[in-house]
Amino acid sequence: MAEQFLTLMADLDDEAQARMSGWYRSLQEAGFTGIQTPGLPYHISLSTFSPDQEKEAAEIARKAAAEHAPVPVHLSHIGMFAGGKVLFAAPEKNEELNALQEACRSDAPQQYPWTLHVTMLIDEPETICAAIPVFVKSFVPFTARIVRLHLCAFWPTREIASFALEGVMNK
Repeated sequence: MAEQFLTLMADLDDEAQARMSGWYRSLQEAGFTGIQTPGLPYHISLSTFSPDQEKEAAEIARKAAAEHAPVPVHLSHIGMFAGGKVLFAAPEKNEELNALQEACRSDAPQQYPWTLHVTMLIDEPETICAAIPVFVKSFVPFTARIVRLHLCAFWPTREIASFALEGVMNK
């Protein structure tokens, strides 16, 4: 199957990866595994591009990473998308995150409006609804940092490029 789209993602720091892996482990121990893409780090999707925009997307990511310092994000709440197939943790919006997303935007029409979230579980609605109490018990808000931009193609998954955020802190 031909690749259908590219996604530019904001990867979270190692400590956040470990904490969120603990959340997912609690879901697994309760029997929930989901059908989300394996092997990708926990991330916030920032923008999508068409497959023919690979060079443009990589250049946007490289430039944004060079200009932006690591971005703090407070993962403060959980949610579920309409249709009930995606359970997620979500950060609060902040000025730095909005600026990073704006720097990573594509001129291509976006499939969905930008919704801040970090996917925890994708499954059928009945399974997601059953998983919510387990997730609620393990979820503790904390502040993570976006440290890298990561460009991938989807279906099949192909990692294209990764750029550490290297800009100077605003403060």
